[in-house]
Amino acid sequence: MTVVSESPTSARLDWADLDLYRFFAFVFSQPSSERFDTLAQPALKDALAGLWQQLRCAGDFPDFAWFNSYQEYEATYIALFDVGIPEPPVPLFESAHYKTRPAQEIALENTWFYDALGLKWDSSCAVPDYLITQLEFLAAVHYTLENAQDATASRSLAKLEADFLGRHLLNWVPAAAAKLSSNSPSALGPLMILLAAFLQHRRDEVSNTARSSAREWKPREVESYH
Repeated sequence: MTVVSESPTSARLDWADLDLYRFFAFVFSQPSSERFDTLAQPALKDALAGLWQQLRCAGDFPDFAWFNSYQEYEATYIALFDVGIPEPPVPLFESAHYKTRPAQEIALENTWFYDALGLKWDSSCAVPDYLITQLEFLAAVHYTLENAQDATASRSLAKLEADFLGRHLLNWVPAAAAKLSSNSPSALGPLMILLAAFLQHRRDEVSNTARSSAREWKPREVESYH
């Protein structure tokens, strides 16, 4: 899996037509001028406010103001996500927030899920529990689910997606959103809250599809998805 590079919002801001996994992978990837320009679009604020209501986030949509310059955006991103002692304020890694299991165990289980869909993470780009890697995996699962040929495949893929959300992203993204909101008044805080709300919404949605499957998936059962 590779980091998302193209803008998913430059042509339209219709959430119904947009893969939100890809959108949030784009939003939280490393700073680039393309990313800055995309998120600075005047139409984005109203679109995000609509998504906030659609996902039933708590309270009113915050006063969303994108950064005044690329330099401010890049410096804020680095200070929040990349630099700190002993770690950044809000690392974009599951193992930095979910401390009840060893980091190596978390990373290994992520790779087992990726293997279930026949995907390999690129160790030269990121570790397996990096947010962008996890979101790219879920985008691939979502695409495969949308194009599934029969009900059995749909249930299996929905279960894979729901289990990965429950065992991984929902274990740490809500905590990261809370940390981000308390550490930074910037536009990145509302975006992380929206991501956490979307992940919960999506898990509820795919859990309904997979409800007929009684057993919860465990890592040793990877073969059951093939």
